Amino acid sequence: MEGAVVPLPEPAKGSETAARSEAAKGLKSNAVGMLSSVVIGIASTAPAYSLAVTLGLIVAVAGIGLKSPAIMLVSFVPMILIAASYYYLNKADPDCGTTFSWVTRAIGPKTGWVTGWVMVAADVIVMASLAQITGTYFFSLIGADGLANSLFWVTFVGVAFLIIMCVITAIGIEVSARLQWFLLGFEYLMLVIFSVVALTKVYTSSPAPPGSVHPAASWFVPNMNLGALSGGVLLALFIYWGWDTAVSVNEETERKSIVPGIAAILSTLALVFIYVLATTAAQAFHGTTYLANNSNDVLSPLGNAVLGSGLDKLLIAVVLTSATASTLTTILPGARTTLSMASHRAIPGIWARVSPRFQTPVWGTAIYGVLSVVWYVGLTLLSQNVLADSIAALGITIAFYYGINGYAVPLFYRHHLFASWKSVLLLLVFPLAGAAMLTWVLAASFDQLWYPANSASGTSWFGVGPPFILGAAFLGAGVVGMILFRLFSKRSRPFFARRMETVDAMVPWAEEQEELARPVLGDEALAAQAAGTASTTAASATEESEHPGRAA
Repeated sequence: MEGAVVPLPEPAKGSETAARSEAAKGLKSNAVGMLSSVVIGIASTAPAYSLAVTLGLIVAVAGIGLKSPAIMLVSFVPMILIAASYYYLNKADPDCGTTFSWVTRAIGPKTGWVTGWVMVAADVIVMASLAQITGTYFFSLIGADGLANSLFWVTFVGVAFLIIMCVITAIGIEVSARLQWFLLGFEYLMLVIFSVVALTKVYTSSPAPPGSVHPAASWFVPNMNLGALSGGVLLALFIYWGWDTAVSVNEETERKSIVPGIAAILSTLALVFIYVLATTAAQAFHGTTYLANNSNDVLSPLGNAVLGSGLDKLLIAVVLTSATASTLTTILPGARTTLSMASHRAIPGIWARVSPRFQTPVWGTAIYGVLSVVWYVGLTLLSQNVLADSIAALGITIAFYYGINGYAVPLFYRHHLFASWKSVLLLLVFPLAGAAMLTWVLAASFDQLWYPANSASGTSWFGVGPPFILGAAFLGAGVVGMILFRLFSKRSRPFFARRMETVDAMVPWAEEQEELARPVLGDEALAAQAAGTASTTAASATEESEHPGRAA
């Protein structure tokens, strides 16, 4: 097996896999470069917004306290491992459906359909939270605190915001990418400035800020009980979620089998840096009790003390722009996942319609926008607690569809796992390690969300915590939807008739075939494989000339 190769061999001419792989969806090629792809990946996580609404909850978990930076580091480990899994799966199959397409090929169409559903459901669910935070922060930014507390006006602005973001996304990927540059640049820079100023004041102010504490090395060591660790990681999973958007726009990215995967890895690296820095600075400035008491939003209360009167509005603007950027980059993968599912005949064809003018899935984007608005308004009218509980249940969906990628890699590459020690690490050990960690998080999230005390309202549904029921309902609805489409959709019958595939069945992108193998086997193994192939071909030709018909 030492000479085995990871590049994708050419399938038989006319094969079904070749036809599917070569089918174009109508998206605009080469519209996104490397830097824009990284920007999209980082912006989709909404770093400022995620920190503002999650950091206080993390430090409030019993047993964590000052070790919130350690939680950020521990949570980064499965993220970087799964980002590497995205890299290798995207190399083989740069499909905008990403996990849906990969799981369908590696594990099977039924699991693939449910995974696609979970991906889209997670995107729609979080849109309600983004719309809510946008409406609230918009009025806070202009000083209209009364309107910021008005459910009607916050919802009105949130709905208008969702519609505007859908229109921008439908106009074109390039417009979205250019807007992301400004939004993310402002957001990332302000978080760095906030962190540096806060740490400077902790060490130089006299008297020191109330409750401040100097950072220590112990903050970054995760020596805590398993319950505290799982609780913190479950919350931090939401903070890191979203970098996979960089891969969702792969069919519109330059060198689509290479650049998106690299961008995903770079995005996670940029995220762990800003998260550890901002977390350390925030808790050093006023201590963990202050953060826990302001768990709904830790950045705005810190703004005045850290940056001074007037400049504190910048942190409000940062959270607002963060939510804006994240909304744009949440619409992108949602519309493209459904585009891929429709192109694979897993759902109705209307989702596969692409605008000839804008070269974007306009119909899918519009339907996605309508679903988001209906979900947001419906939950708002029902209960603010239900809205909060639905966001709490997101950890279940995120852990599920991120983790399943780790299991897909060794299955997809199963004929090449032991080609070299690099193959063992990159295609077997690392993906399974990331998947195992996220499976543990998934189990821990079900366990924690079971208890009513962990819901936003502290109430129970049938004696169980509402987040648990909502999370189970999201997954269960995917299973029910899959069964219904399999039984009653004539269009979807070819999709559900597909069998598990391996990387060997894929059509390689000719100009990048050599690059596909190099990260795993290296130049020497490539040369050896090429020489082996050449000698085999020559031997076959000699055999055929000496013994006509034997080869057949």
